[in-house]
Amino acid sequence: MSNVLITGGGGFIGGTLAAYLEHRGFDVTIFDITLGDTGLPDLLGQDTVIHLGANSSTTETDLKKILEENFEYSKKLYEMCALYEVKFQYASSASVYGAAKSFKEDDFCTPLSPYAFSKYMFDCWLLNQEYPYQGFRYFNVYGLGEGKKGDQASPVSKFIKQAQGGGEITLFEKSEKYKRDFVCVDDVCEMHLRMLSHDVSGVFNVGTANPISFRDVADIVKLNTYCLIKEVPMPKELKGQYQKFTKADNSKLLEVIGEYNWKTVEKYVEENFDVFPN
Repeated sequence: MSNVLITGGGGFIGGTLAAYLEHRGFDVTIFDITLGDTGLPDLLGQDTVIHLGANSSTTETDLKKILEENFEYSKKLYEMCALYEVKFQYASSASVYGAAKSFKEDDFCTPLSPYAFSKYMFDCWLLNQEYPYQGFRYFNVYGLGEGKKGDQASPVSKFIKQAQGGGEITLFEKSEKYKRDFVCVDDVCEMHLRMLSHDVSGVFNVGTANPISFRDVADIVKLNTYCLIKEVPMPKELKGQYQKFTKADNSKLLEVIGEYNWKTVEKYVEENFDVFPN
């Protein structure tokens, strides 16, 4: 499977994945509406589609808009892949779990935002489809290149940028109580690569299964600089849809690819702090 088309290839994960696969000998085509592409991509000559393109704003409140851009568009692209027998991978999200305390792929989910709801709708719709697919419920992805995400960037990248720019990290109050499964973008790319060689179909969690708190992330960044940490109240618009805890149950994924050594936030920040753009 040497020819791969990536929707959303101009974004953070898509751009990183494109470079990752090209470095490993794949012929990669990028399709991204932010780069001027429109409609559905041409699948002629493609072996695989990796569908990462989406309205990823977790604060988007226009349900009709986000369903059209995330659910309806994904359905059409999947149906095209089925018609032309092109392997289909796509990005789901751990946000579908909402306030859940367990994170298994077959759990009933209660999404807390329109974005998460649209992702869960597509996951569920695929359950009744016959053509194989591989969905990846990303947990909290971080890494170089997140500047493209703006305010949607991970705390890892936000805190590094704050530390470099003003010497002060802004942290929500009680952030030690908010724990997330932070997964390095390089590990996400490796999961896509490894799963390309498997014919299994379904949705898979992509996370380390080792959550740490937002406060932990701030302290890790602080160790690599001379910054201060300032606590501020959480904005009202984030309350109610802000997940307090995520921890990937990645056993289903590891049953397919085997054991895997996930990169820790500590190791990644230590190795890359000086090359993050400020």
